[in-house]
Amino acid sequence: MNRSDALLDKREQRIRQMFGEIAPWYDFLNHLLSLNIDRYWRRKTVQLIPPPVPAAGPILDVCTGSGDLAIAYARAADPTLPIIGADFCHELLLQAQRKAQRLVPTHKLTFVEADAQYLPFPDNTFALVCVAFGLRNITDMHRGLSEMVRVCQPGGRLAILEFSQPRHRFLGRLYLGYFRYFLPLIGQLLARNRQAAYRYLPESVLRFPDYERLADTLRNHGLEQVTFTPFTGGIATLYQGRKPSGASNPSIRENIYQLSSPCSDAGGTWRLQPQQDRHGTDFVSAPTK
Repeated sequence: MNRSDALLDKREQRIRQMFGEIAPWYDFLNHLLSLNIDRYWRRKTVQLIPPPVPAAGPILDVCTGSGDLAIAYARAADPTLPIIGADFCHELLLQAQRKAQRLVPTHKLTFVEADAQYLPFPDNTFALVCVAFGLRNITDMHRGLSEMVRVCQPGGRLAILEFSQPRHRFLGRLYLGYFRYFLPLIGQLLARNRQAAYRYLPESVLRFPDYERLADTLRNHGLEQVTFTPFTGGIATLYQGRKPSGASNPSIRENIYQLSSPCSDAGGTWRLQPQQDRHGTDFVSAPTK
């Protein structure tokens, strides 16, 4: 395995450990290294793909990290609309919970500890399933996308905000220089970690499909009306698609809301441990410790 391949090791344990190690610096460095533009990208995502009305169904934010996109949707949504943020990094979820309690204390926002490849929710649950800068970190991207489509309601929407490579010649060169040299230097200096997280970041972006290639991937997963919108010259791109209508939705919303009730012992987060059928409803939830 060469050095580049080693950096892109996406085994679940490695990715979880990597984000756990940089969790204390995660928000600070995200905003610093993006020059705070990442806040604008999330706001623009919410504007272009607004939250559904409460009667339509809840929102799921996959790979929520420290909860920025889930909180952005909570700020724009009706306070009674349930929003669930899911991630498998416990340290980041604790940050997300504390941040949500401070910024959107009156909203129905819950955080669930779960792997995006094995989402512990019934089929056809969410009116909107979204992910920001997390799809490329999933060990098996296609499995993660399949799960996102599975839990989305027929007629519901998927929104994916992800880094991409600028197509403008000058901006592209500037971006590559910043991304491959300055960002890893500052990131690793401030957030020291054993997994080279800020060297992994540019490598994972440069090898990830973007623009038409990712749009075609979404179509191959059964989505329709797939579009993509580049932000800031293509440094980030918002992809969206719609799950085809037709299938009737099971009556599961009350169950999912009950499941996702915050646990006081865990500061509002759950650790979900699927049992027999990872893709069904037969699982147990236990407070994180």
